[in-house]
Amino acid sequence: MTSDITLDEEGGSGRAPRGTGRRLHGAIAHKLGAAIVSGEYQPGDRLESEIAFSETLNVSRSAYREAVQVLTAKGLVESRPKAGTRVLPRNRWNLLDPDVLAWSFSGEADMEFIRNLFELRAIVEPAAARLAAERRDRADLKAMKAALGAMRQHSLATEAGRTADRDFHTAILQATRNDALITLSASIGAAVNWTTQFKQRSRALPRNPIPDHVRVYDAIALGDADAASEAMRQLVALALEDTRSSMA
Repeated sequence: MTSDITLDEEGGSGRAPRGTGRRLHGAIAHKLGAAIVSGEYQPGDRLESEIAFSETLNVSRSAYREAVQVLTAKGLVESRPKAGTRVLPRNRWNLLDPDVLAWSFSGEADMEFIRNLFELRAIVEPAAARLAAERRDRADLKAMKAALGAMRQHSLATEAGRTADRDFHTAILQATRNDALITLSASIGAAVNWTTQFKQRSRALPRNPIPDHVRVYDAIALGDADAASEAMRQLVALALEDTRSSMA
């Protein structure tokens, strides 16, 4: 299953020196993480030993160990002496970790998981928009407006446009002045980015969602908490509808 990983950082042919380094263990973690979240490895399955894995792919044992440490930190696997490294049940995974979200969308995405993400957003983001309308300052509005401008300039069909979209949602969470909500910025941003990218895998977006974002911004700028919450609720609901449409 792992034989198709390209891990030769030297760019040469044949048996290059064993690869090491951050890029390498990141590539191993990505490959194994994507295999786990896609179901290639089931909970309870044991991963290859570091000796077997490193020999098969001609990578250092330390690179493999570091990759396993990454997966362990994200709750995907557990390593025990003599028992080896085994995949943990899904309820142990840190599903909101940005890397785990990326791995979830690297293959065929699970519509149930996508729905779960939108349900989370529907709970968190309208409330955040309400608080942002009550607590935002000029710097917050400037950040939101700049993000909207970049979204218009680049469109959500580009990486730059999706980055701006993520920045817009992050700016709203920052404007809440609620540290607990702000810690969700990376997770919400990653969910926004990957679902938007996922919607465009086979065709263009069914409609332009930027006006939905403008309505949220206008309500926050006016300090209208009710309107901001409702505009964000509609934005999330329409994004889910677009996602379902793209999968039909």
